[in-house]
Amino acid sequence: MLSQFTVKNYKSIRDEITLDMQAAAISEHENEIIKIVDKESKDVIESFLPVSVIYGPNGGGKSNVLEALHTLEAKVLRPVCATCPGNDCGYKGKKIPVKPFLFSNKTKNEPTEFEIFFRTDIAEYRYILHIKEENVVYESLDRVKLETGRRSALFKREGDTIDLKGEFSRIRISDEISDTLPLLSYLGITYKKNMIVSDVFSWFEKDIDFLNYGSPLQEMRTAIAKSDDLKQLILKMIKEMNLDIDDFRVEEKDDNLEVYMKHNVDGYTEEISLSDESSGTQKIFGLLPFIAKSLVFGTTLIIDELDAKIHPLLLRYIIELYTSPISNKKMGQLVFTSHDLSTMNSEVFRRDEIWFVAKGNQQNSKLYSLVEFKNKNGKSVRKDAKFDKQYLEGKYGADPYLRKIIDWSDVNA
Repeated sequence: MLSQFTVKNYKSIRDEITLDMQAAAISEHENEIIKIVDKESKDVIESFLPVSVIYGPNGGGKSNVLEALHTLEAKVLRPVCATCPGNDCGYKGKKIPVKPFLFSNKTKNEPTEFEIFFRTDIAEYRYILHIKEENVVYESLDRVKLETGRRSALFKREGDTIDLKGEFSRIRISDEISDTLPLLSYLGITYKKNMIVSDVFSWFEKDIDFLNYGSPLQEMRTAIAKSDDLKQLILKMIKEMNLDIDDFRVEEKDDNLEVYMKHNVDGYTEEISLSDESSGTQKIFGLLPFIAKSLVFGTTLIIDELDAKIHPLLLRYIIELYTSPISNKKMGQLVFTSHDLSTMNSEVFRRDEIWFVAKGNQQNSKLYSLVEFKNKNGKSVRKDAKFDKQYLEGKYGADPYLRKIIDWSDVNA
């Protein structure tokens, strides 16, 4: 589970911004958040958001927030993928550069800073990585054991100095680790059987997914499932979306993937290749396996422009799959960007699930949630406010049209 992600000096993001998936103490949709319950007392000890949506103008930096998270994952996994046989790793051979904020001489010469908190079944981890011109200048990993609440530092790397602590203190590492290789990646290559290293890498490899709509068939290669649970959930979603598809099957020949959709019209059954279906059906079907995987296994799914080519009612349906404790029993999470305003209301979202990105006068992106936003008079947005109407009026600072932030003073410093 993703708890919190912070980034600084990345593309349009000059100053530190934080996407927080911890639920705020507000009385909205309280039965639709993810609750961590103490096994003995049955008390709720922590609460997390099942969904977060980021709004903002074109060019405001929405995609850069998600891309920063993707870049961090790639920096950790790519070196490990290079040592793995086969082609199962999506980062093999793919270099993802880390680009700082360029509209300042100061930031161009400073590192990009990433910090992420994430939870597994046994621990919550905090991982920090600072990158300058592809070189690691700072790195650390800390852990909190969920069973005991005990906090411990695992390693700290600063320049050429590496300090292994706690349960990592007995690990032996090379004296010649490359400046471009994260220590976490080195541990993943060399000590993957270590329980803690395995736990951390399992989250990066399996518990967070990034969906790119560039090639739906290629994307489905890793998501479509040999698991009957996934297929049945996909078919259930297709039925509830009224797509008139009774079944589907997947053929893989010589690394080519073909998906065939079964239609039944007045008792006559025929199969149609997915490539012959409408672009909307292709888009939806390219998305559903990832949604199903996220819900079945409780993973975090990151999607840029989820609303593109999807009817607003389908978008709302997908959101409600995550906010419903019935369909989201495994505590999956969905984080996405959107322009669709039909769902920007208090019936669908809590205020802490709605985020805005907008640019200041120096082309720097700012990220803030609706629950923390305050107007000029210091007043918060009411939970029963017309979110979509006030957003269109520019009252939340992030102008939905092709302009910069309307009044930067309206946004909390």
